[in-house]
Amino acid sequence: MADERTFVIVGASLAGAKAAETLRAEGFTGAVLLIGEETERPYERPPLSKGYLQGSEEAREKAFVHPMSWYAEHDVELRLATRVTHLDPVAHTVTLDGVDPVRYDKLLLTTGSRVRTLPVPGAELTGVRYLRTVDESDALLAHLRTASDVVVVGAGWIGLEAAAAARKHGATVTVVEQASLPLQRVLGDEVATVFADLHRANGVDFRFGTSVASFDGDRTLSSVTLTDGTVLPADVAVVGIGIQPNTELAVDGGLEVDNGILVDAGLRTSDPDIYAAGDVVNLEHPWLGRRIRVEHWANALNGGKAAGKALLGEPVVFDRVPYFFSDQYDLGMEYSGFAEPGGYDRVVFRGDVAAREFIAFWVKDGRVLAGMNANVWDVTDDIQQLVRAGYAGRPVDLARLADPGVPLGDLLA
Repeated sequence: MADERTFVIVGASLAGAKAAETLRAEGFTGAVLLIGEETERPYERPPLSKGYLQGSEEAREKAFVHPMSWYAEHDVELRLATRVTHLDPVAHTVTLDGVDPVRYDKLLLTTGSRVRTLPVPGAELTGVRYLRTVDESDALLAHLRTASDVVVVGAGWIGLEAAAAARKHGATVTVVEQASLPLQRVLGDEVATVFADLHRANGVDFRFGTSVASFDGDRTLSSVTLTDGTVLPADVAVVGIGIQPNTELAVDGGLEVDNGILVDAGLRTSDPDIYAAGDVVNLEHPWLGRRIRVEHWANALNGGKAAGKALLGEPVVFDRVPYFFSDQYDLGMEYSGFAEPGGYDRVVFRGDVAAREFIAFWVKDGRVLAGMNANVWDVTDDIQQLVRAGYAGRPVDLARLADPGVPLGDLLA
């Protein structure tokens, strides 16, 4: 007997595409409608600030989750360049572009997030760029290929990856950051210093403790004025000051929202027929013992798969260890876990920090809360086991943790 249910996914994102894929893989035969505002089919965002921004056309094509033909072959109706303007949970409908109501039996919101913009004079000038979508990456890459002077606003992951790409294209690069180190809030002073040194060694100039007062130029950017009075020449300015979740549709539908759409460990919202996954979600994380909103690729990838199963009524407990990665110059890193600023009492290093081949562990009361491997590979599973054990209350011997001669897998024995 055919399944006559309709599952609607709002957000043609990595999470949305993986949810649709999972529905079909799990045998769902009802209608699947995947709706997205962008004109591009679902894609992964990491290549946009990494390989593709450095000039690899292959990286752009690899960013797409599926070939365009996949959607028709798997009977997934993909509607692009379409905006969902209203959600009515009582009627079980979403309205497309203000006029077209579509009924759903189950709804998944994977609406993602958008960049935080910098509201200063000159923000509209040609050459002031953000990096979130394929179109923005295309435009920024075109600029970087001819730019002489690039100013990066914000020393977070996107900002530093953009700085590395700009240096590869041969531009002079200055990074402007309000804090006193790059990635300071995420990594703390000890590990943030590694990234400051890395970028300085590759010719990047940092301006800490200041921000942008204005972007200057006649239609096209020519310089950036900082709040400390410094004027920096600039053909291009890349603004990377964070993102904010797209919760407007959830708010419109009366769902519970607080720094993202609130979901339980099964990715269910405050409405029993509506689920959410990806950047937009503020998850009740089972073993972290708190709510957390994770803005990284792995969360969208795995959250989309889990949400697909949850839509089908399968038991889901989304308890993945938060994970992200970055590639800058000759340093590749992976980070697993969650360590808030002030939430740990020390950082334990294993390996050669000066050679940038090490693992750093954020530790509280002997318990590992997070670990970052830099140019040390095939250790993520072991680090994540240490993190899970740490949050379960199990300490480790810190001297052995710091000793590269002790296998990570032996620390919990």
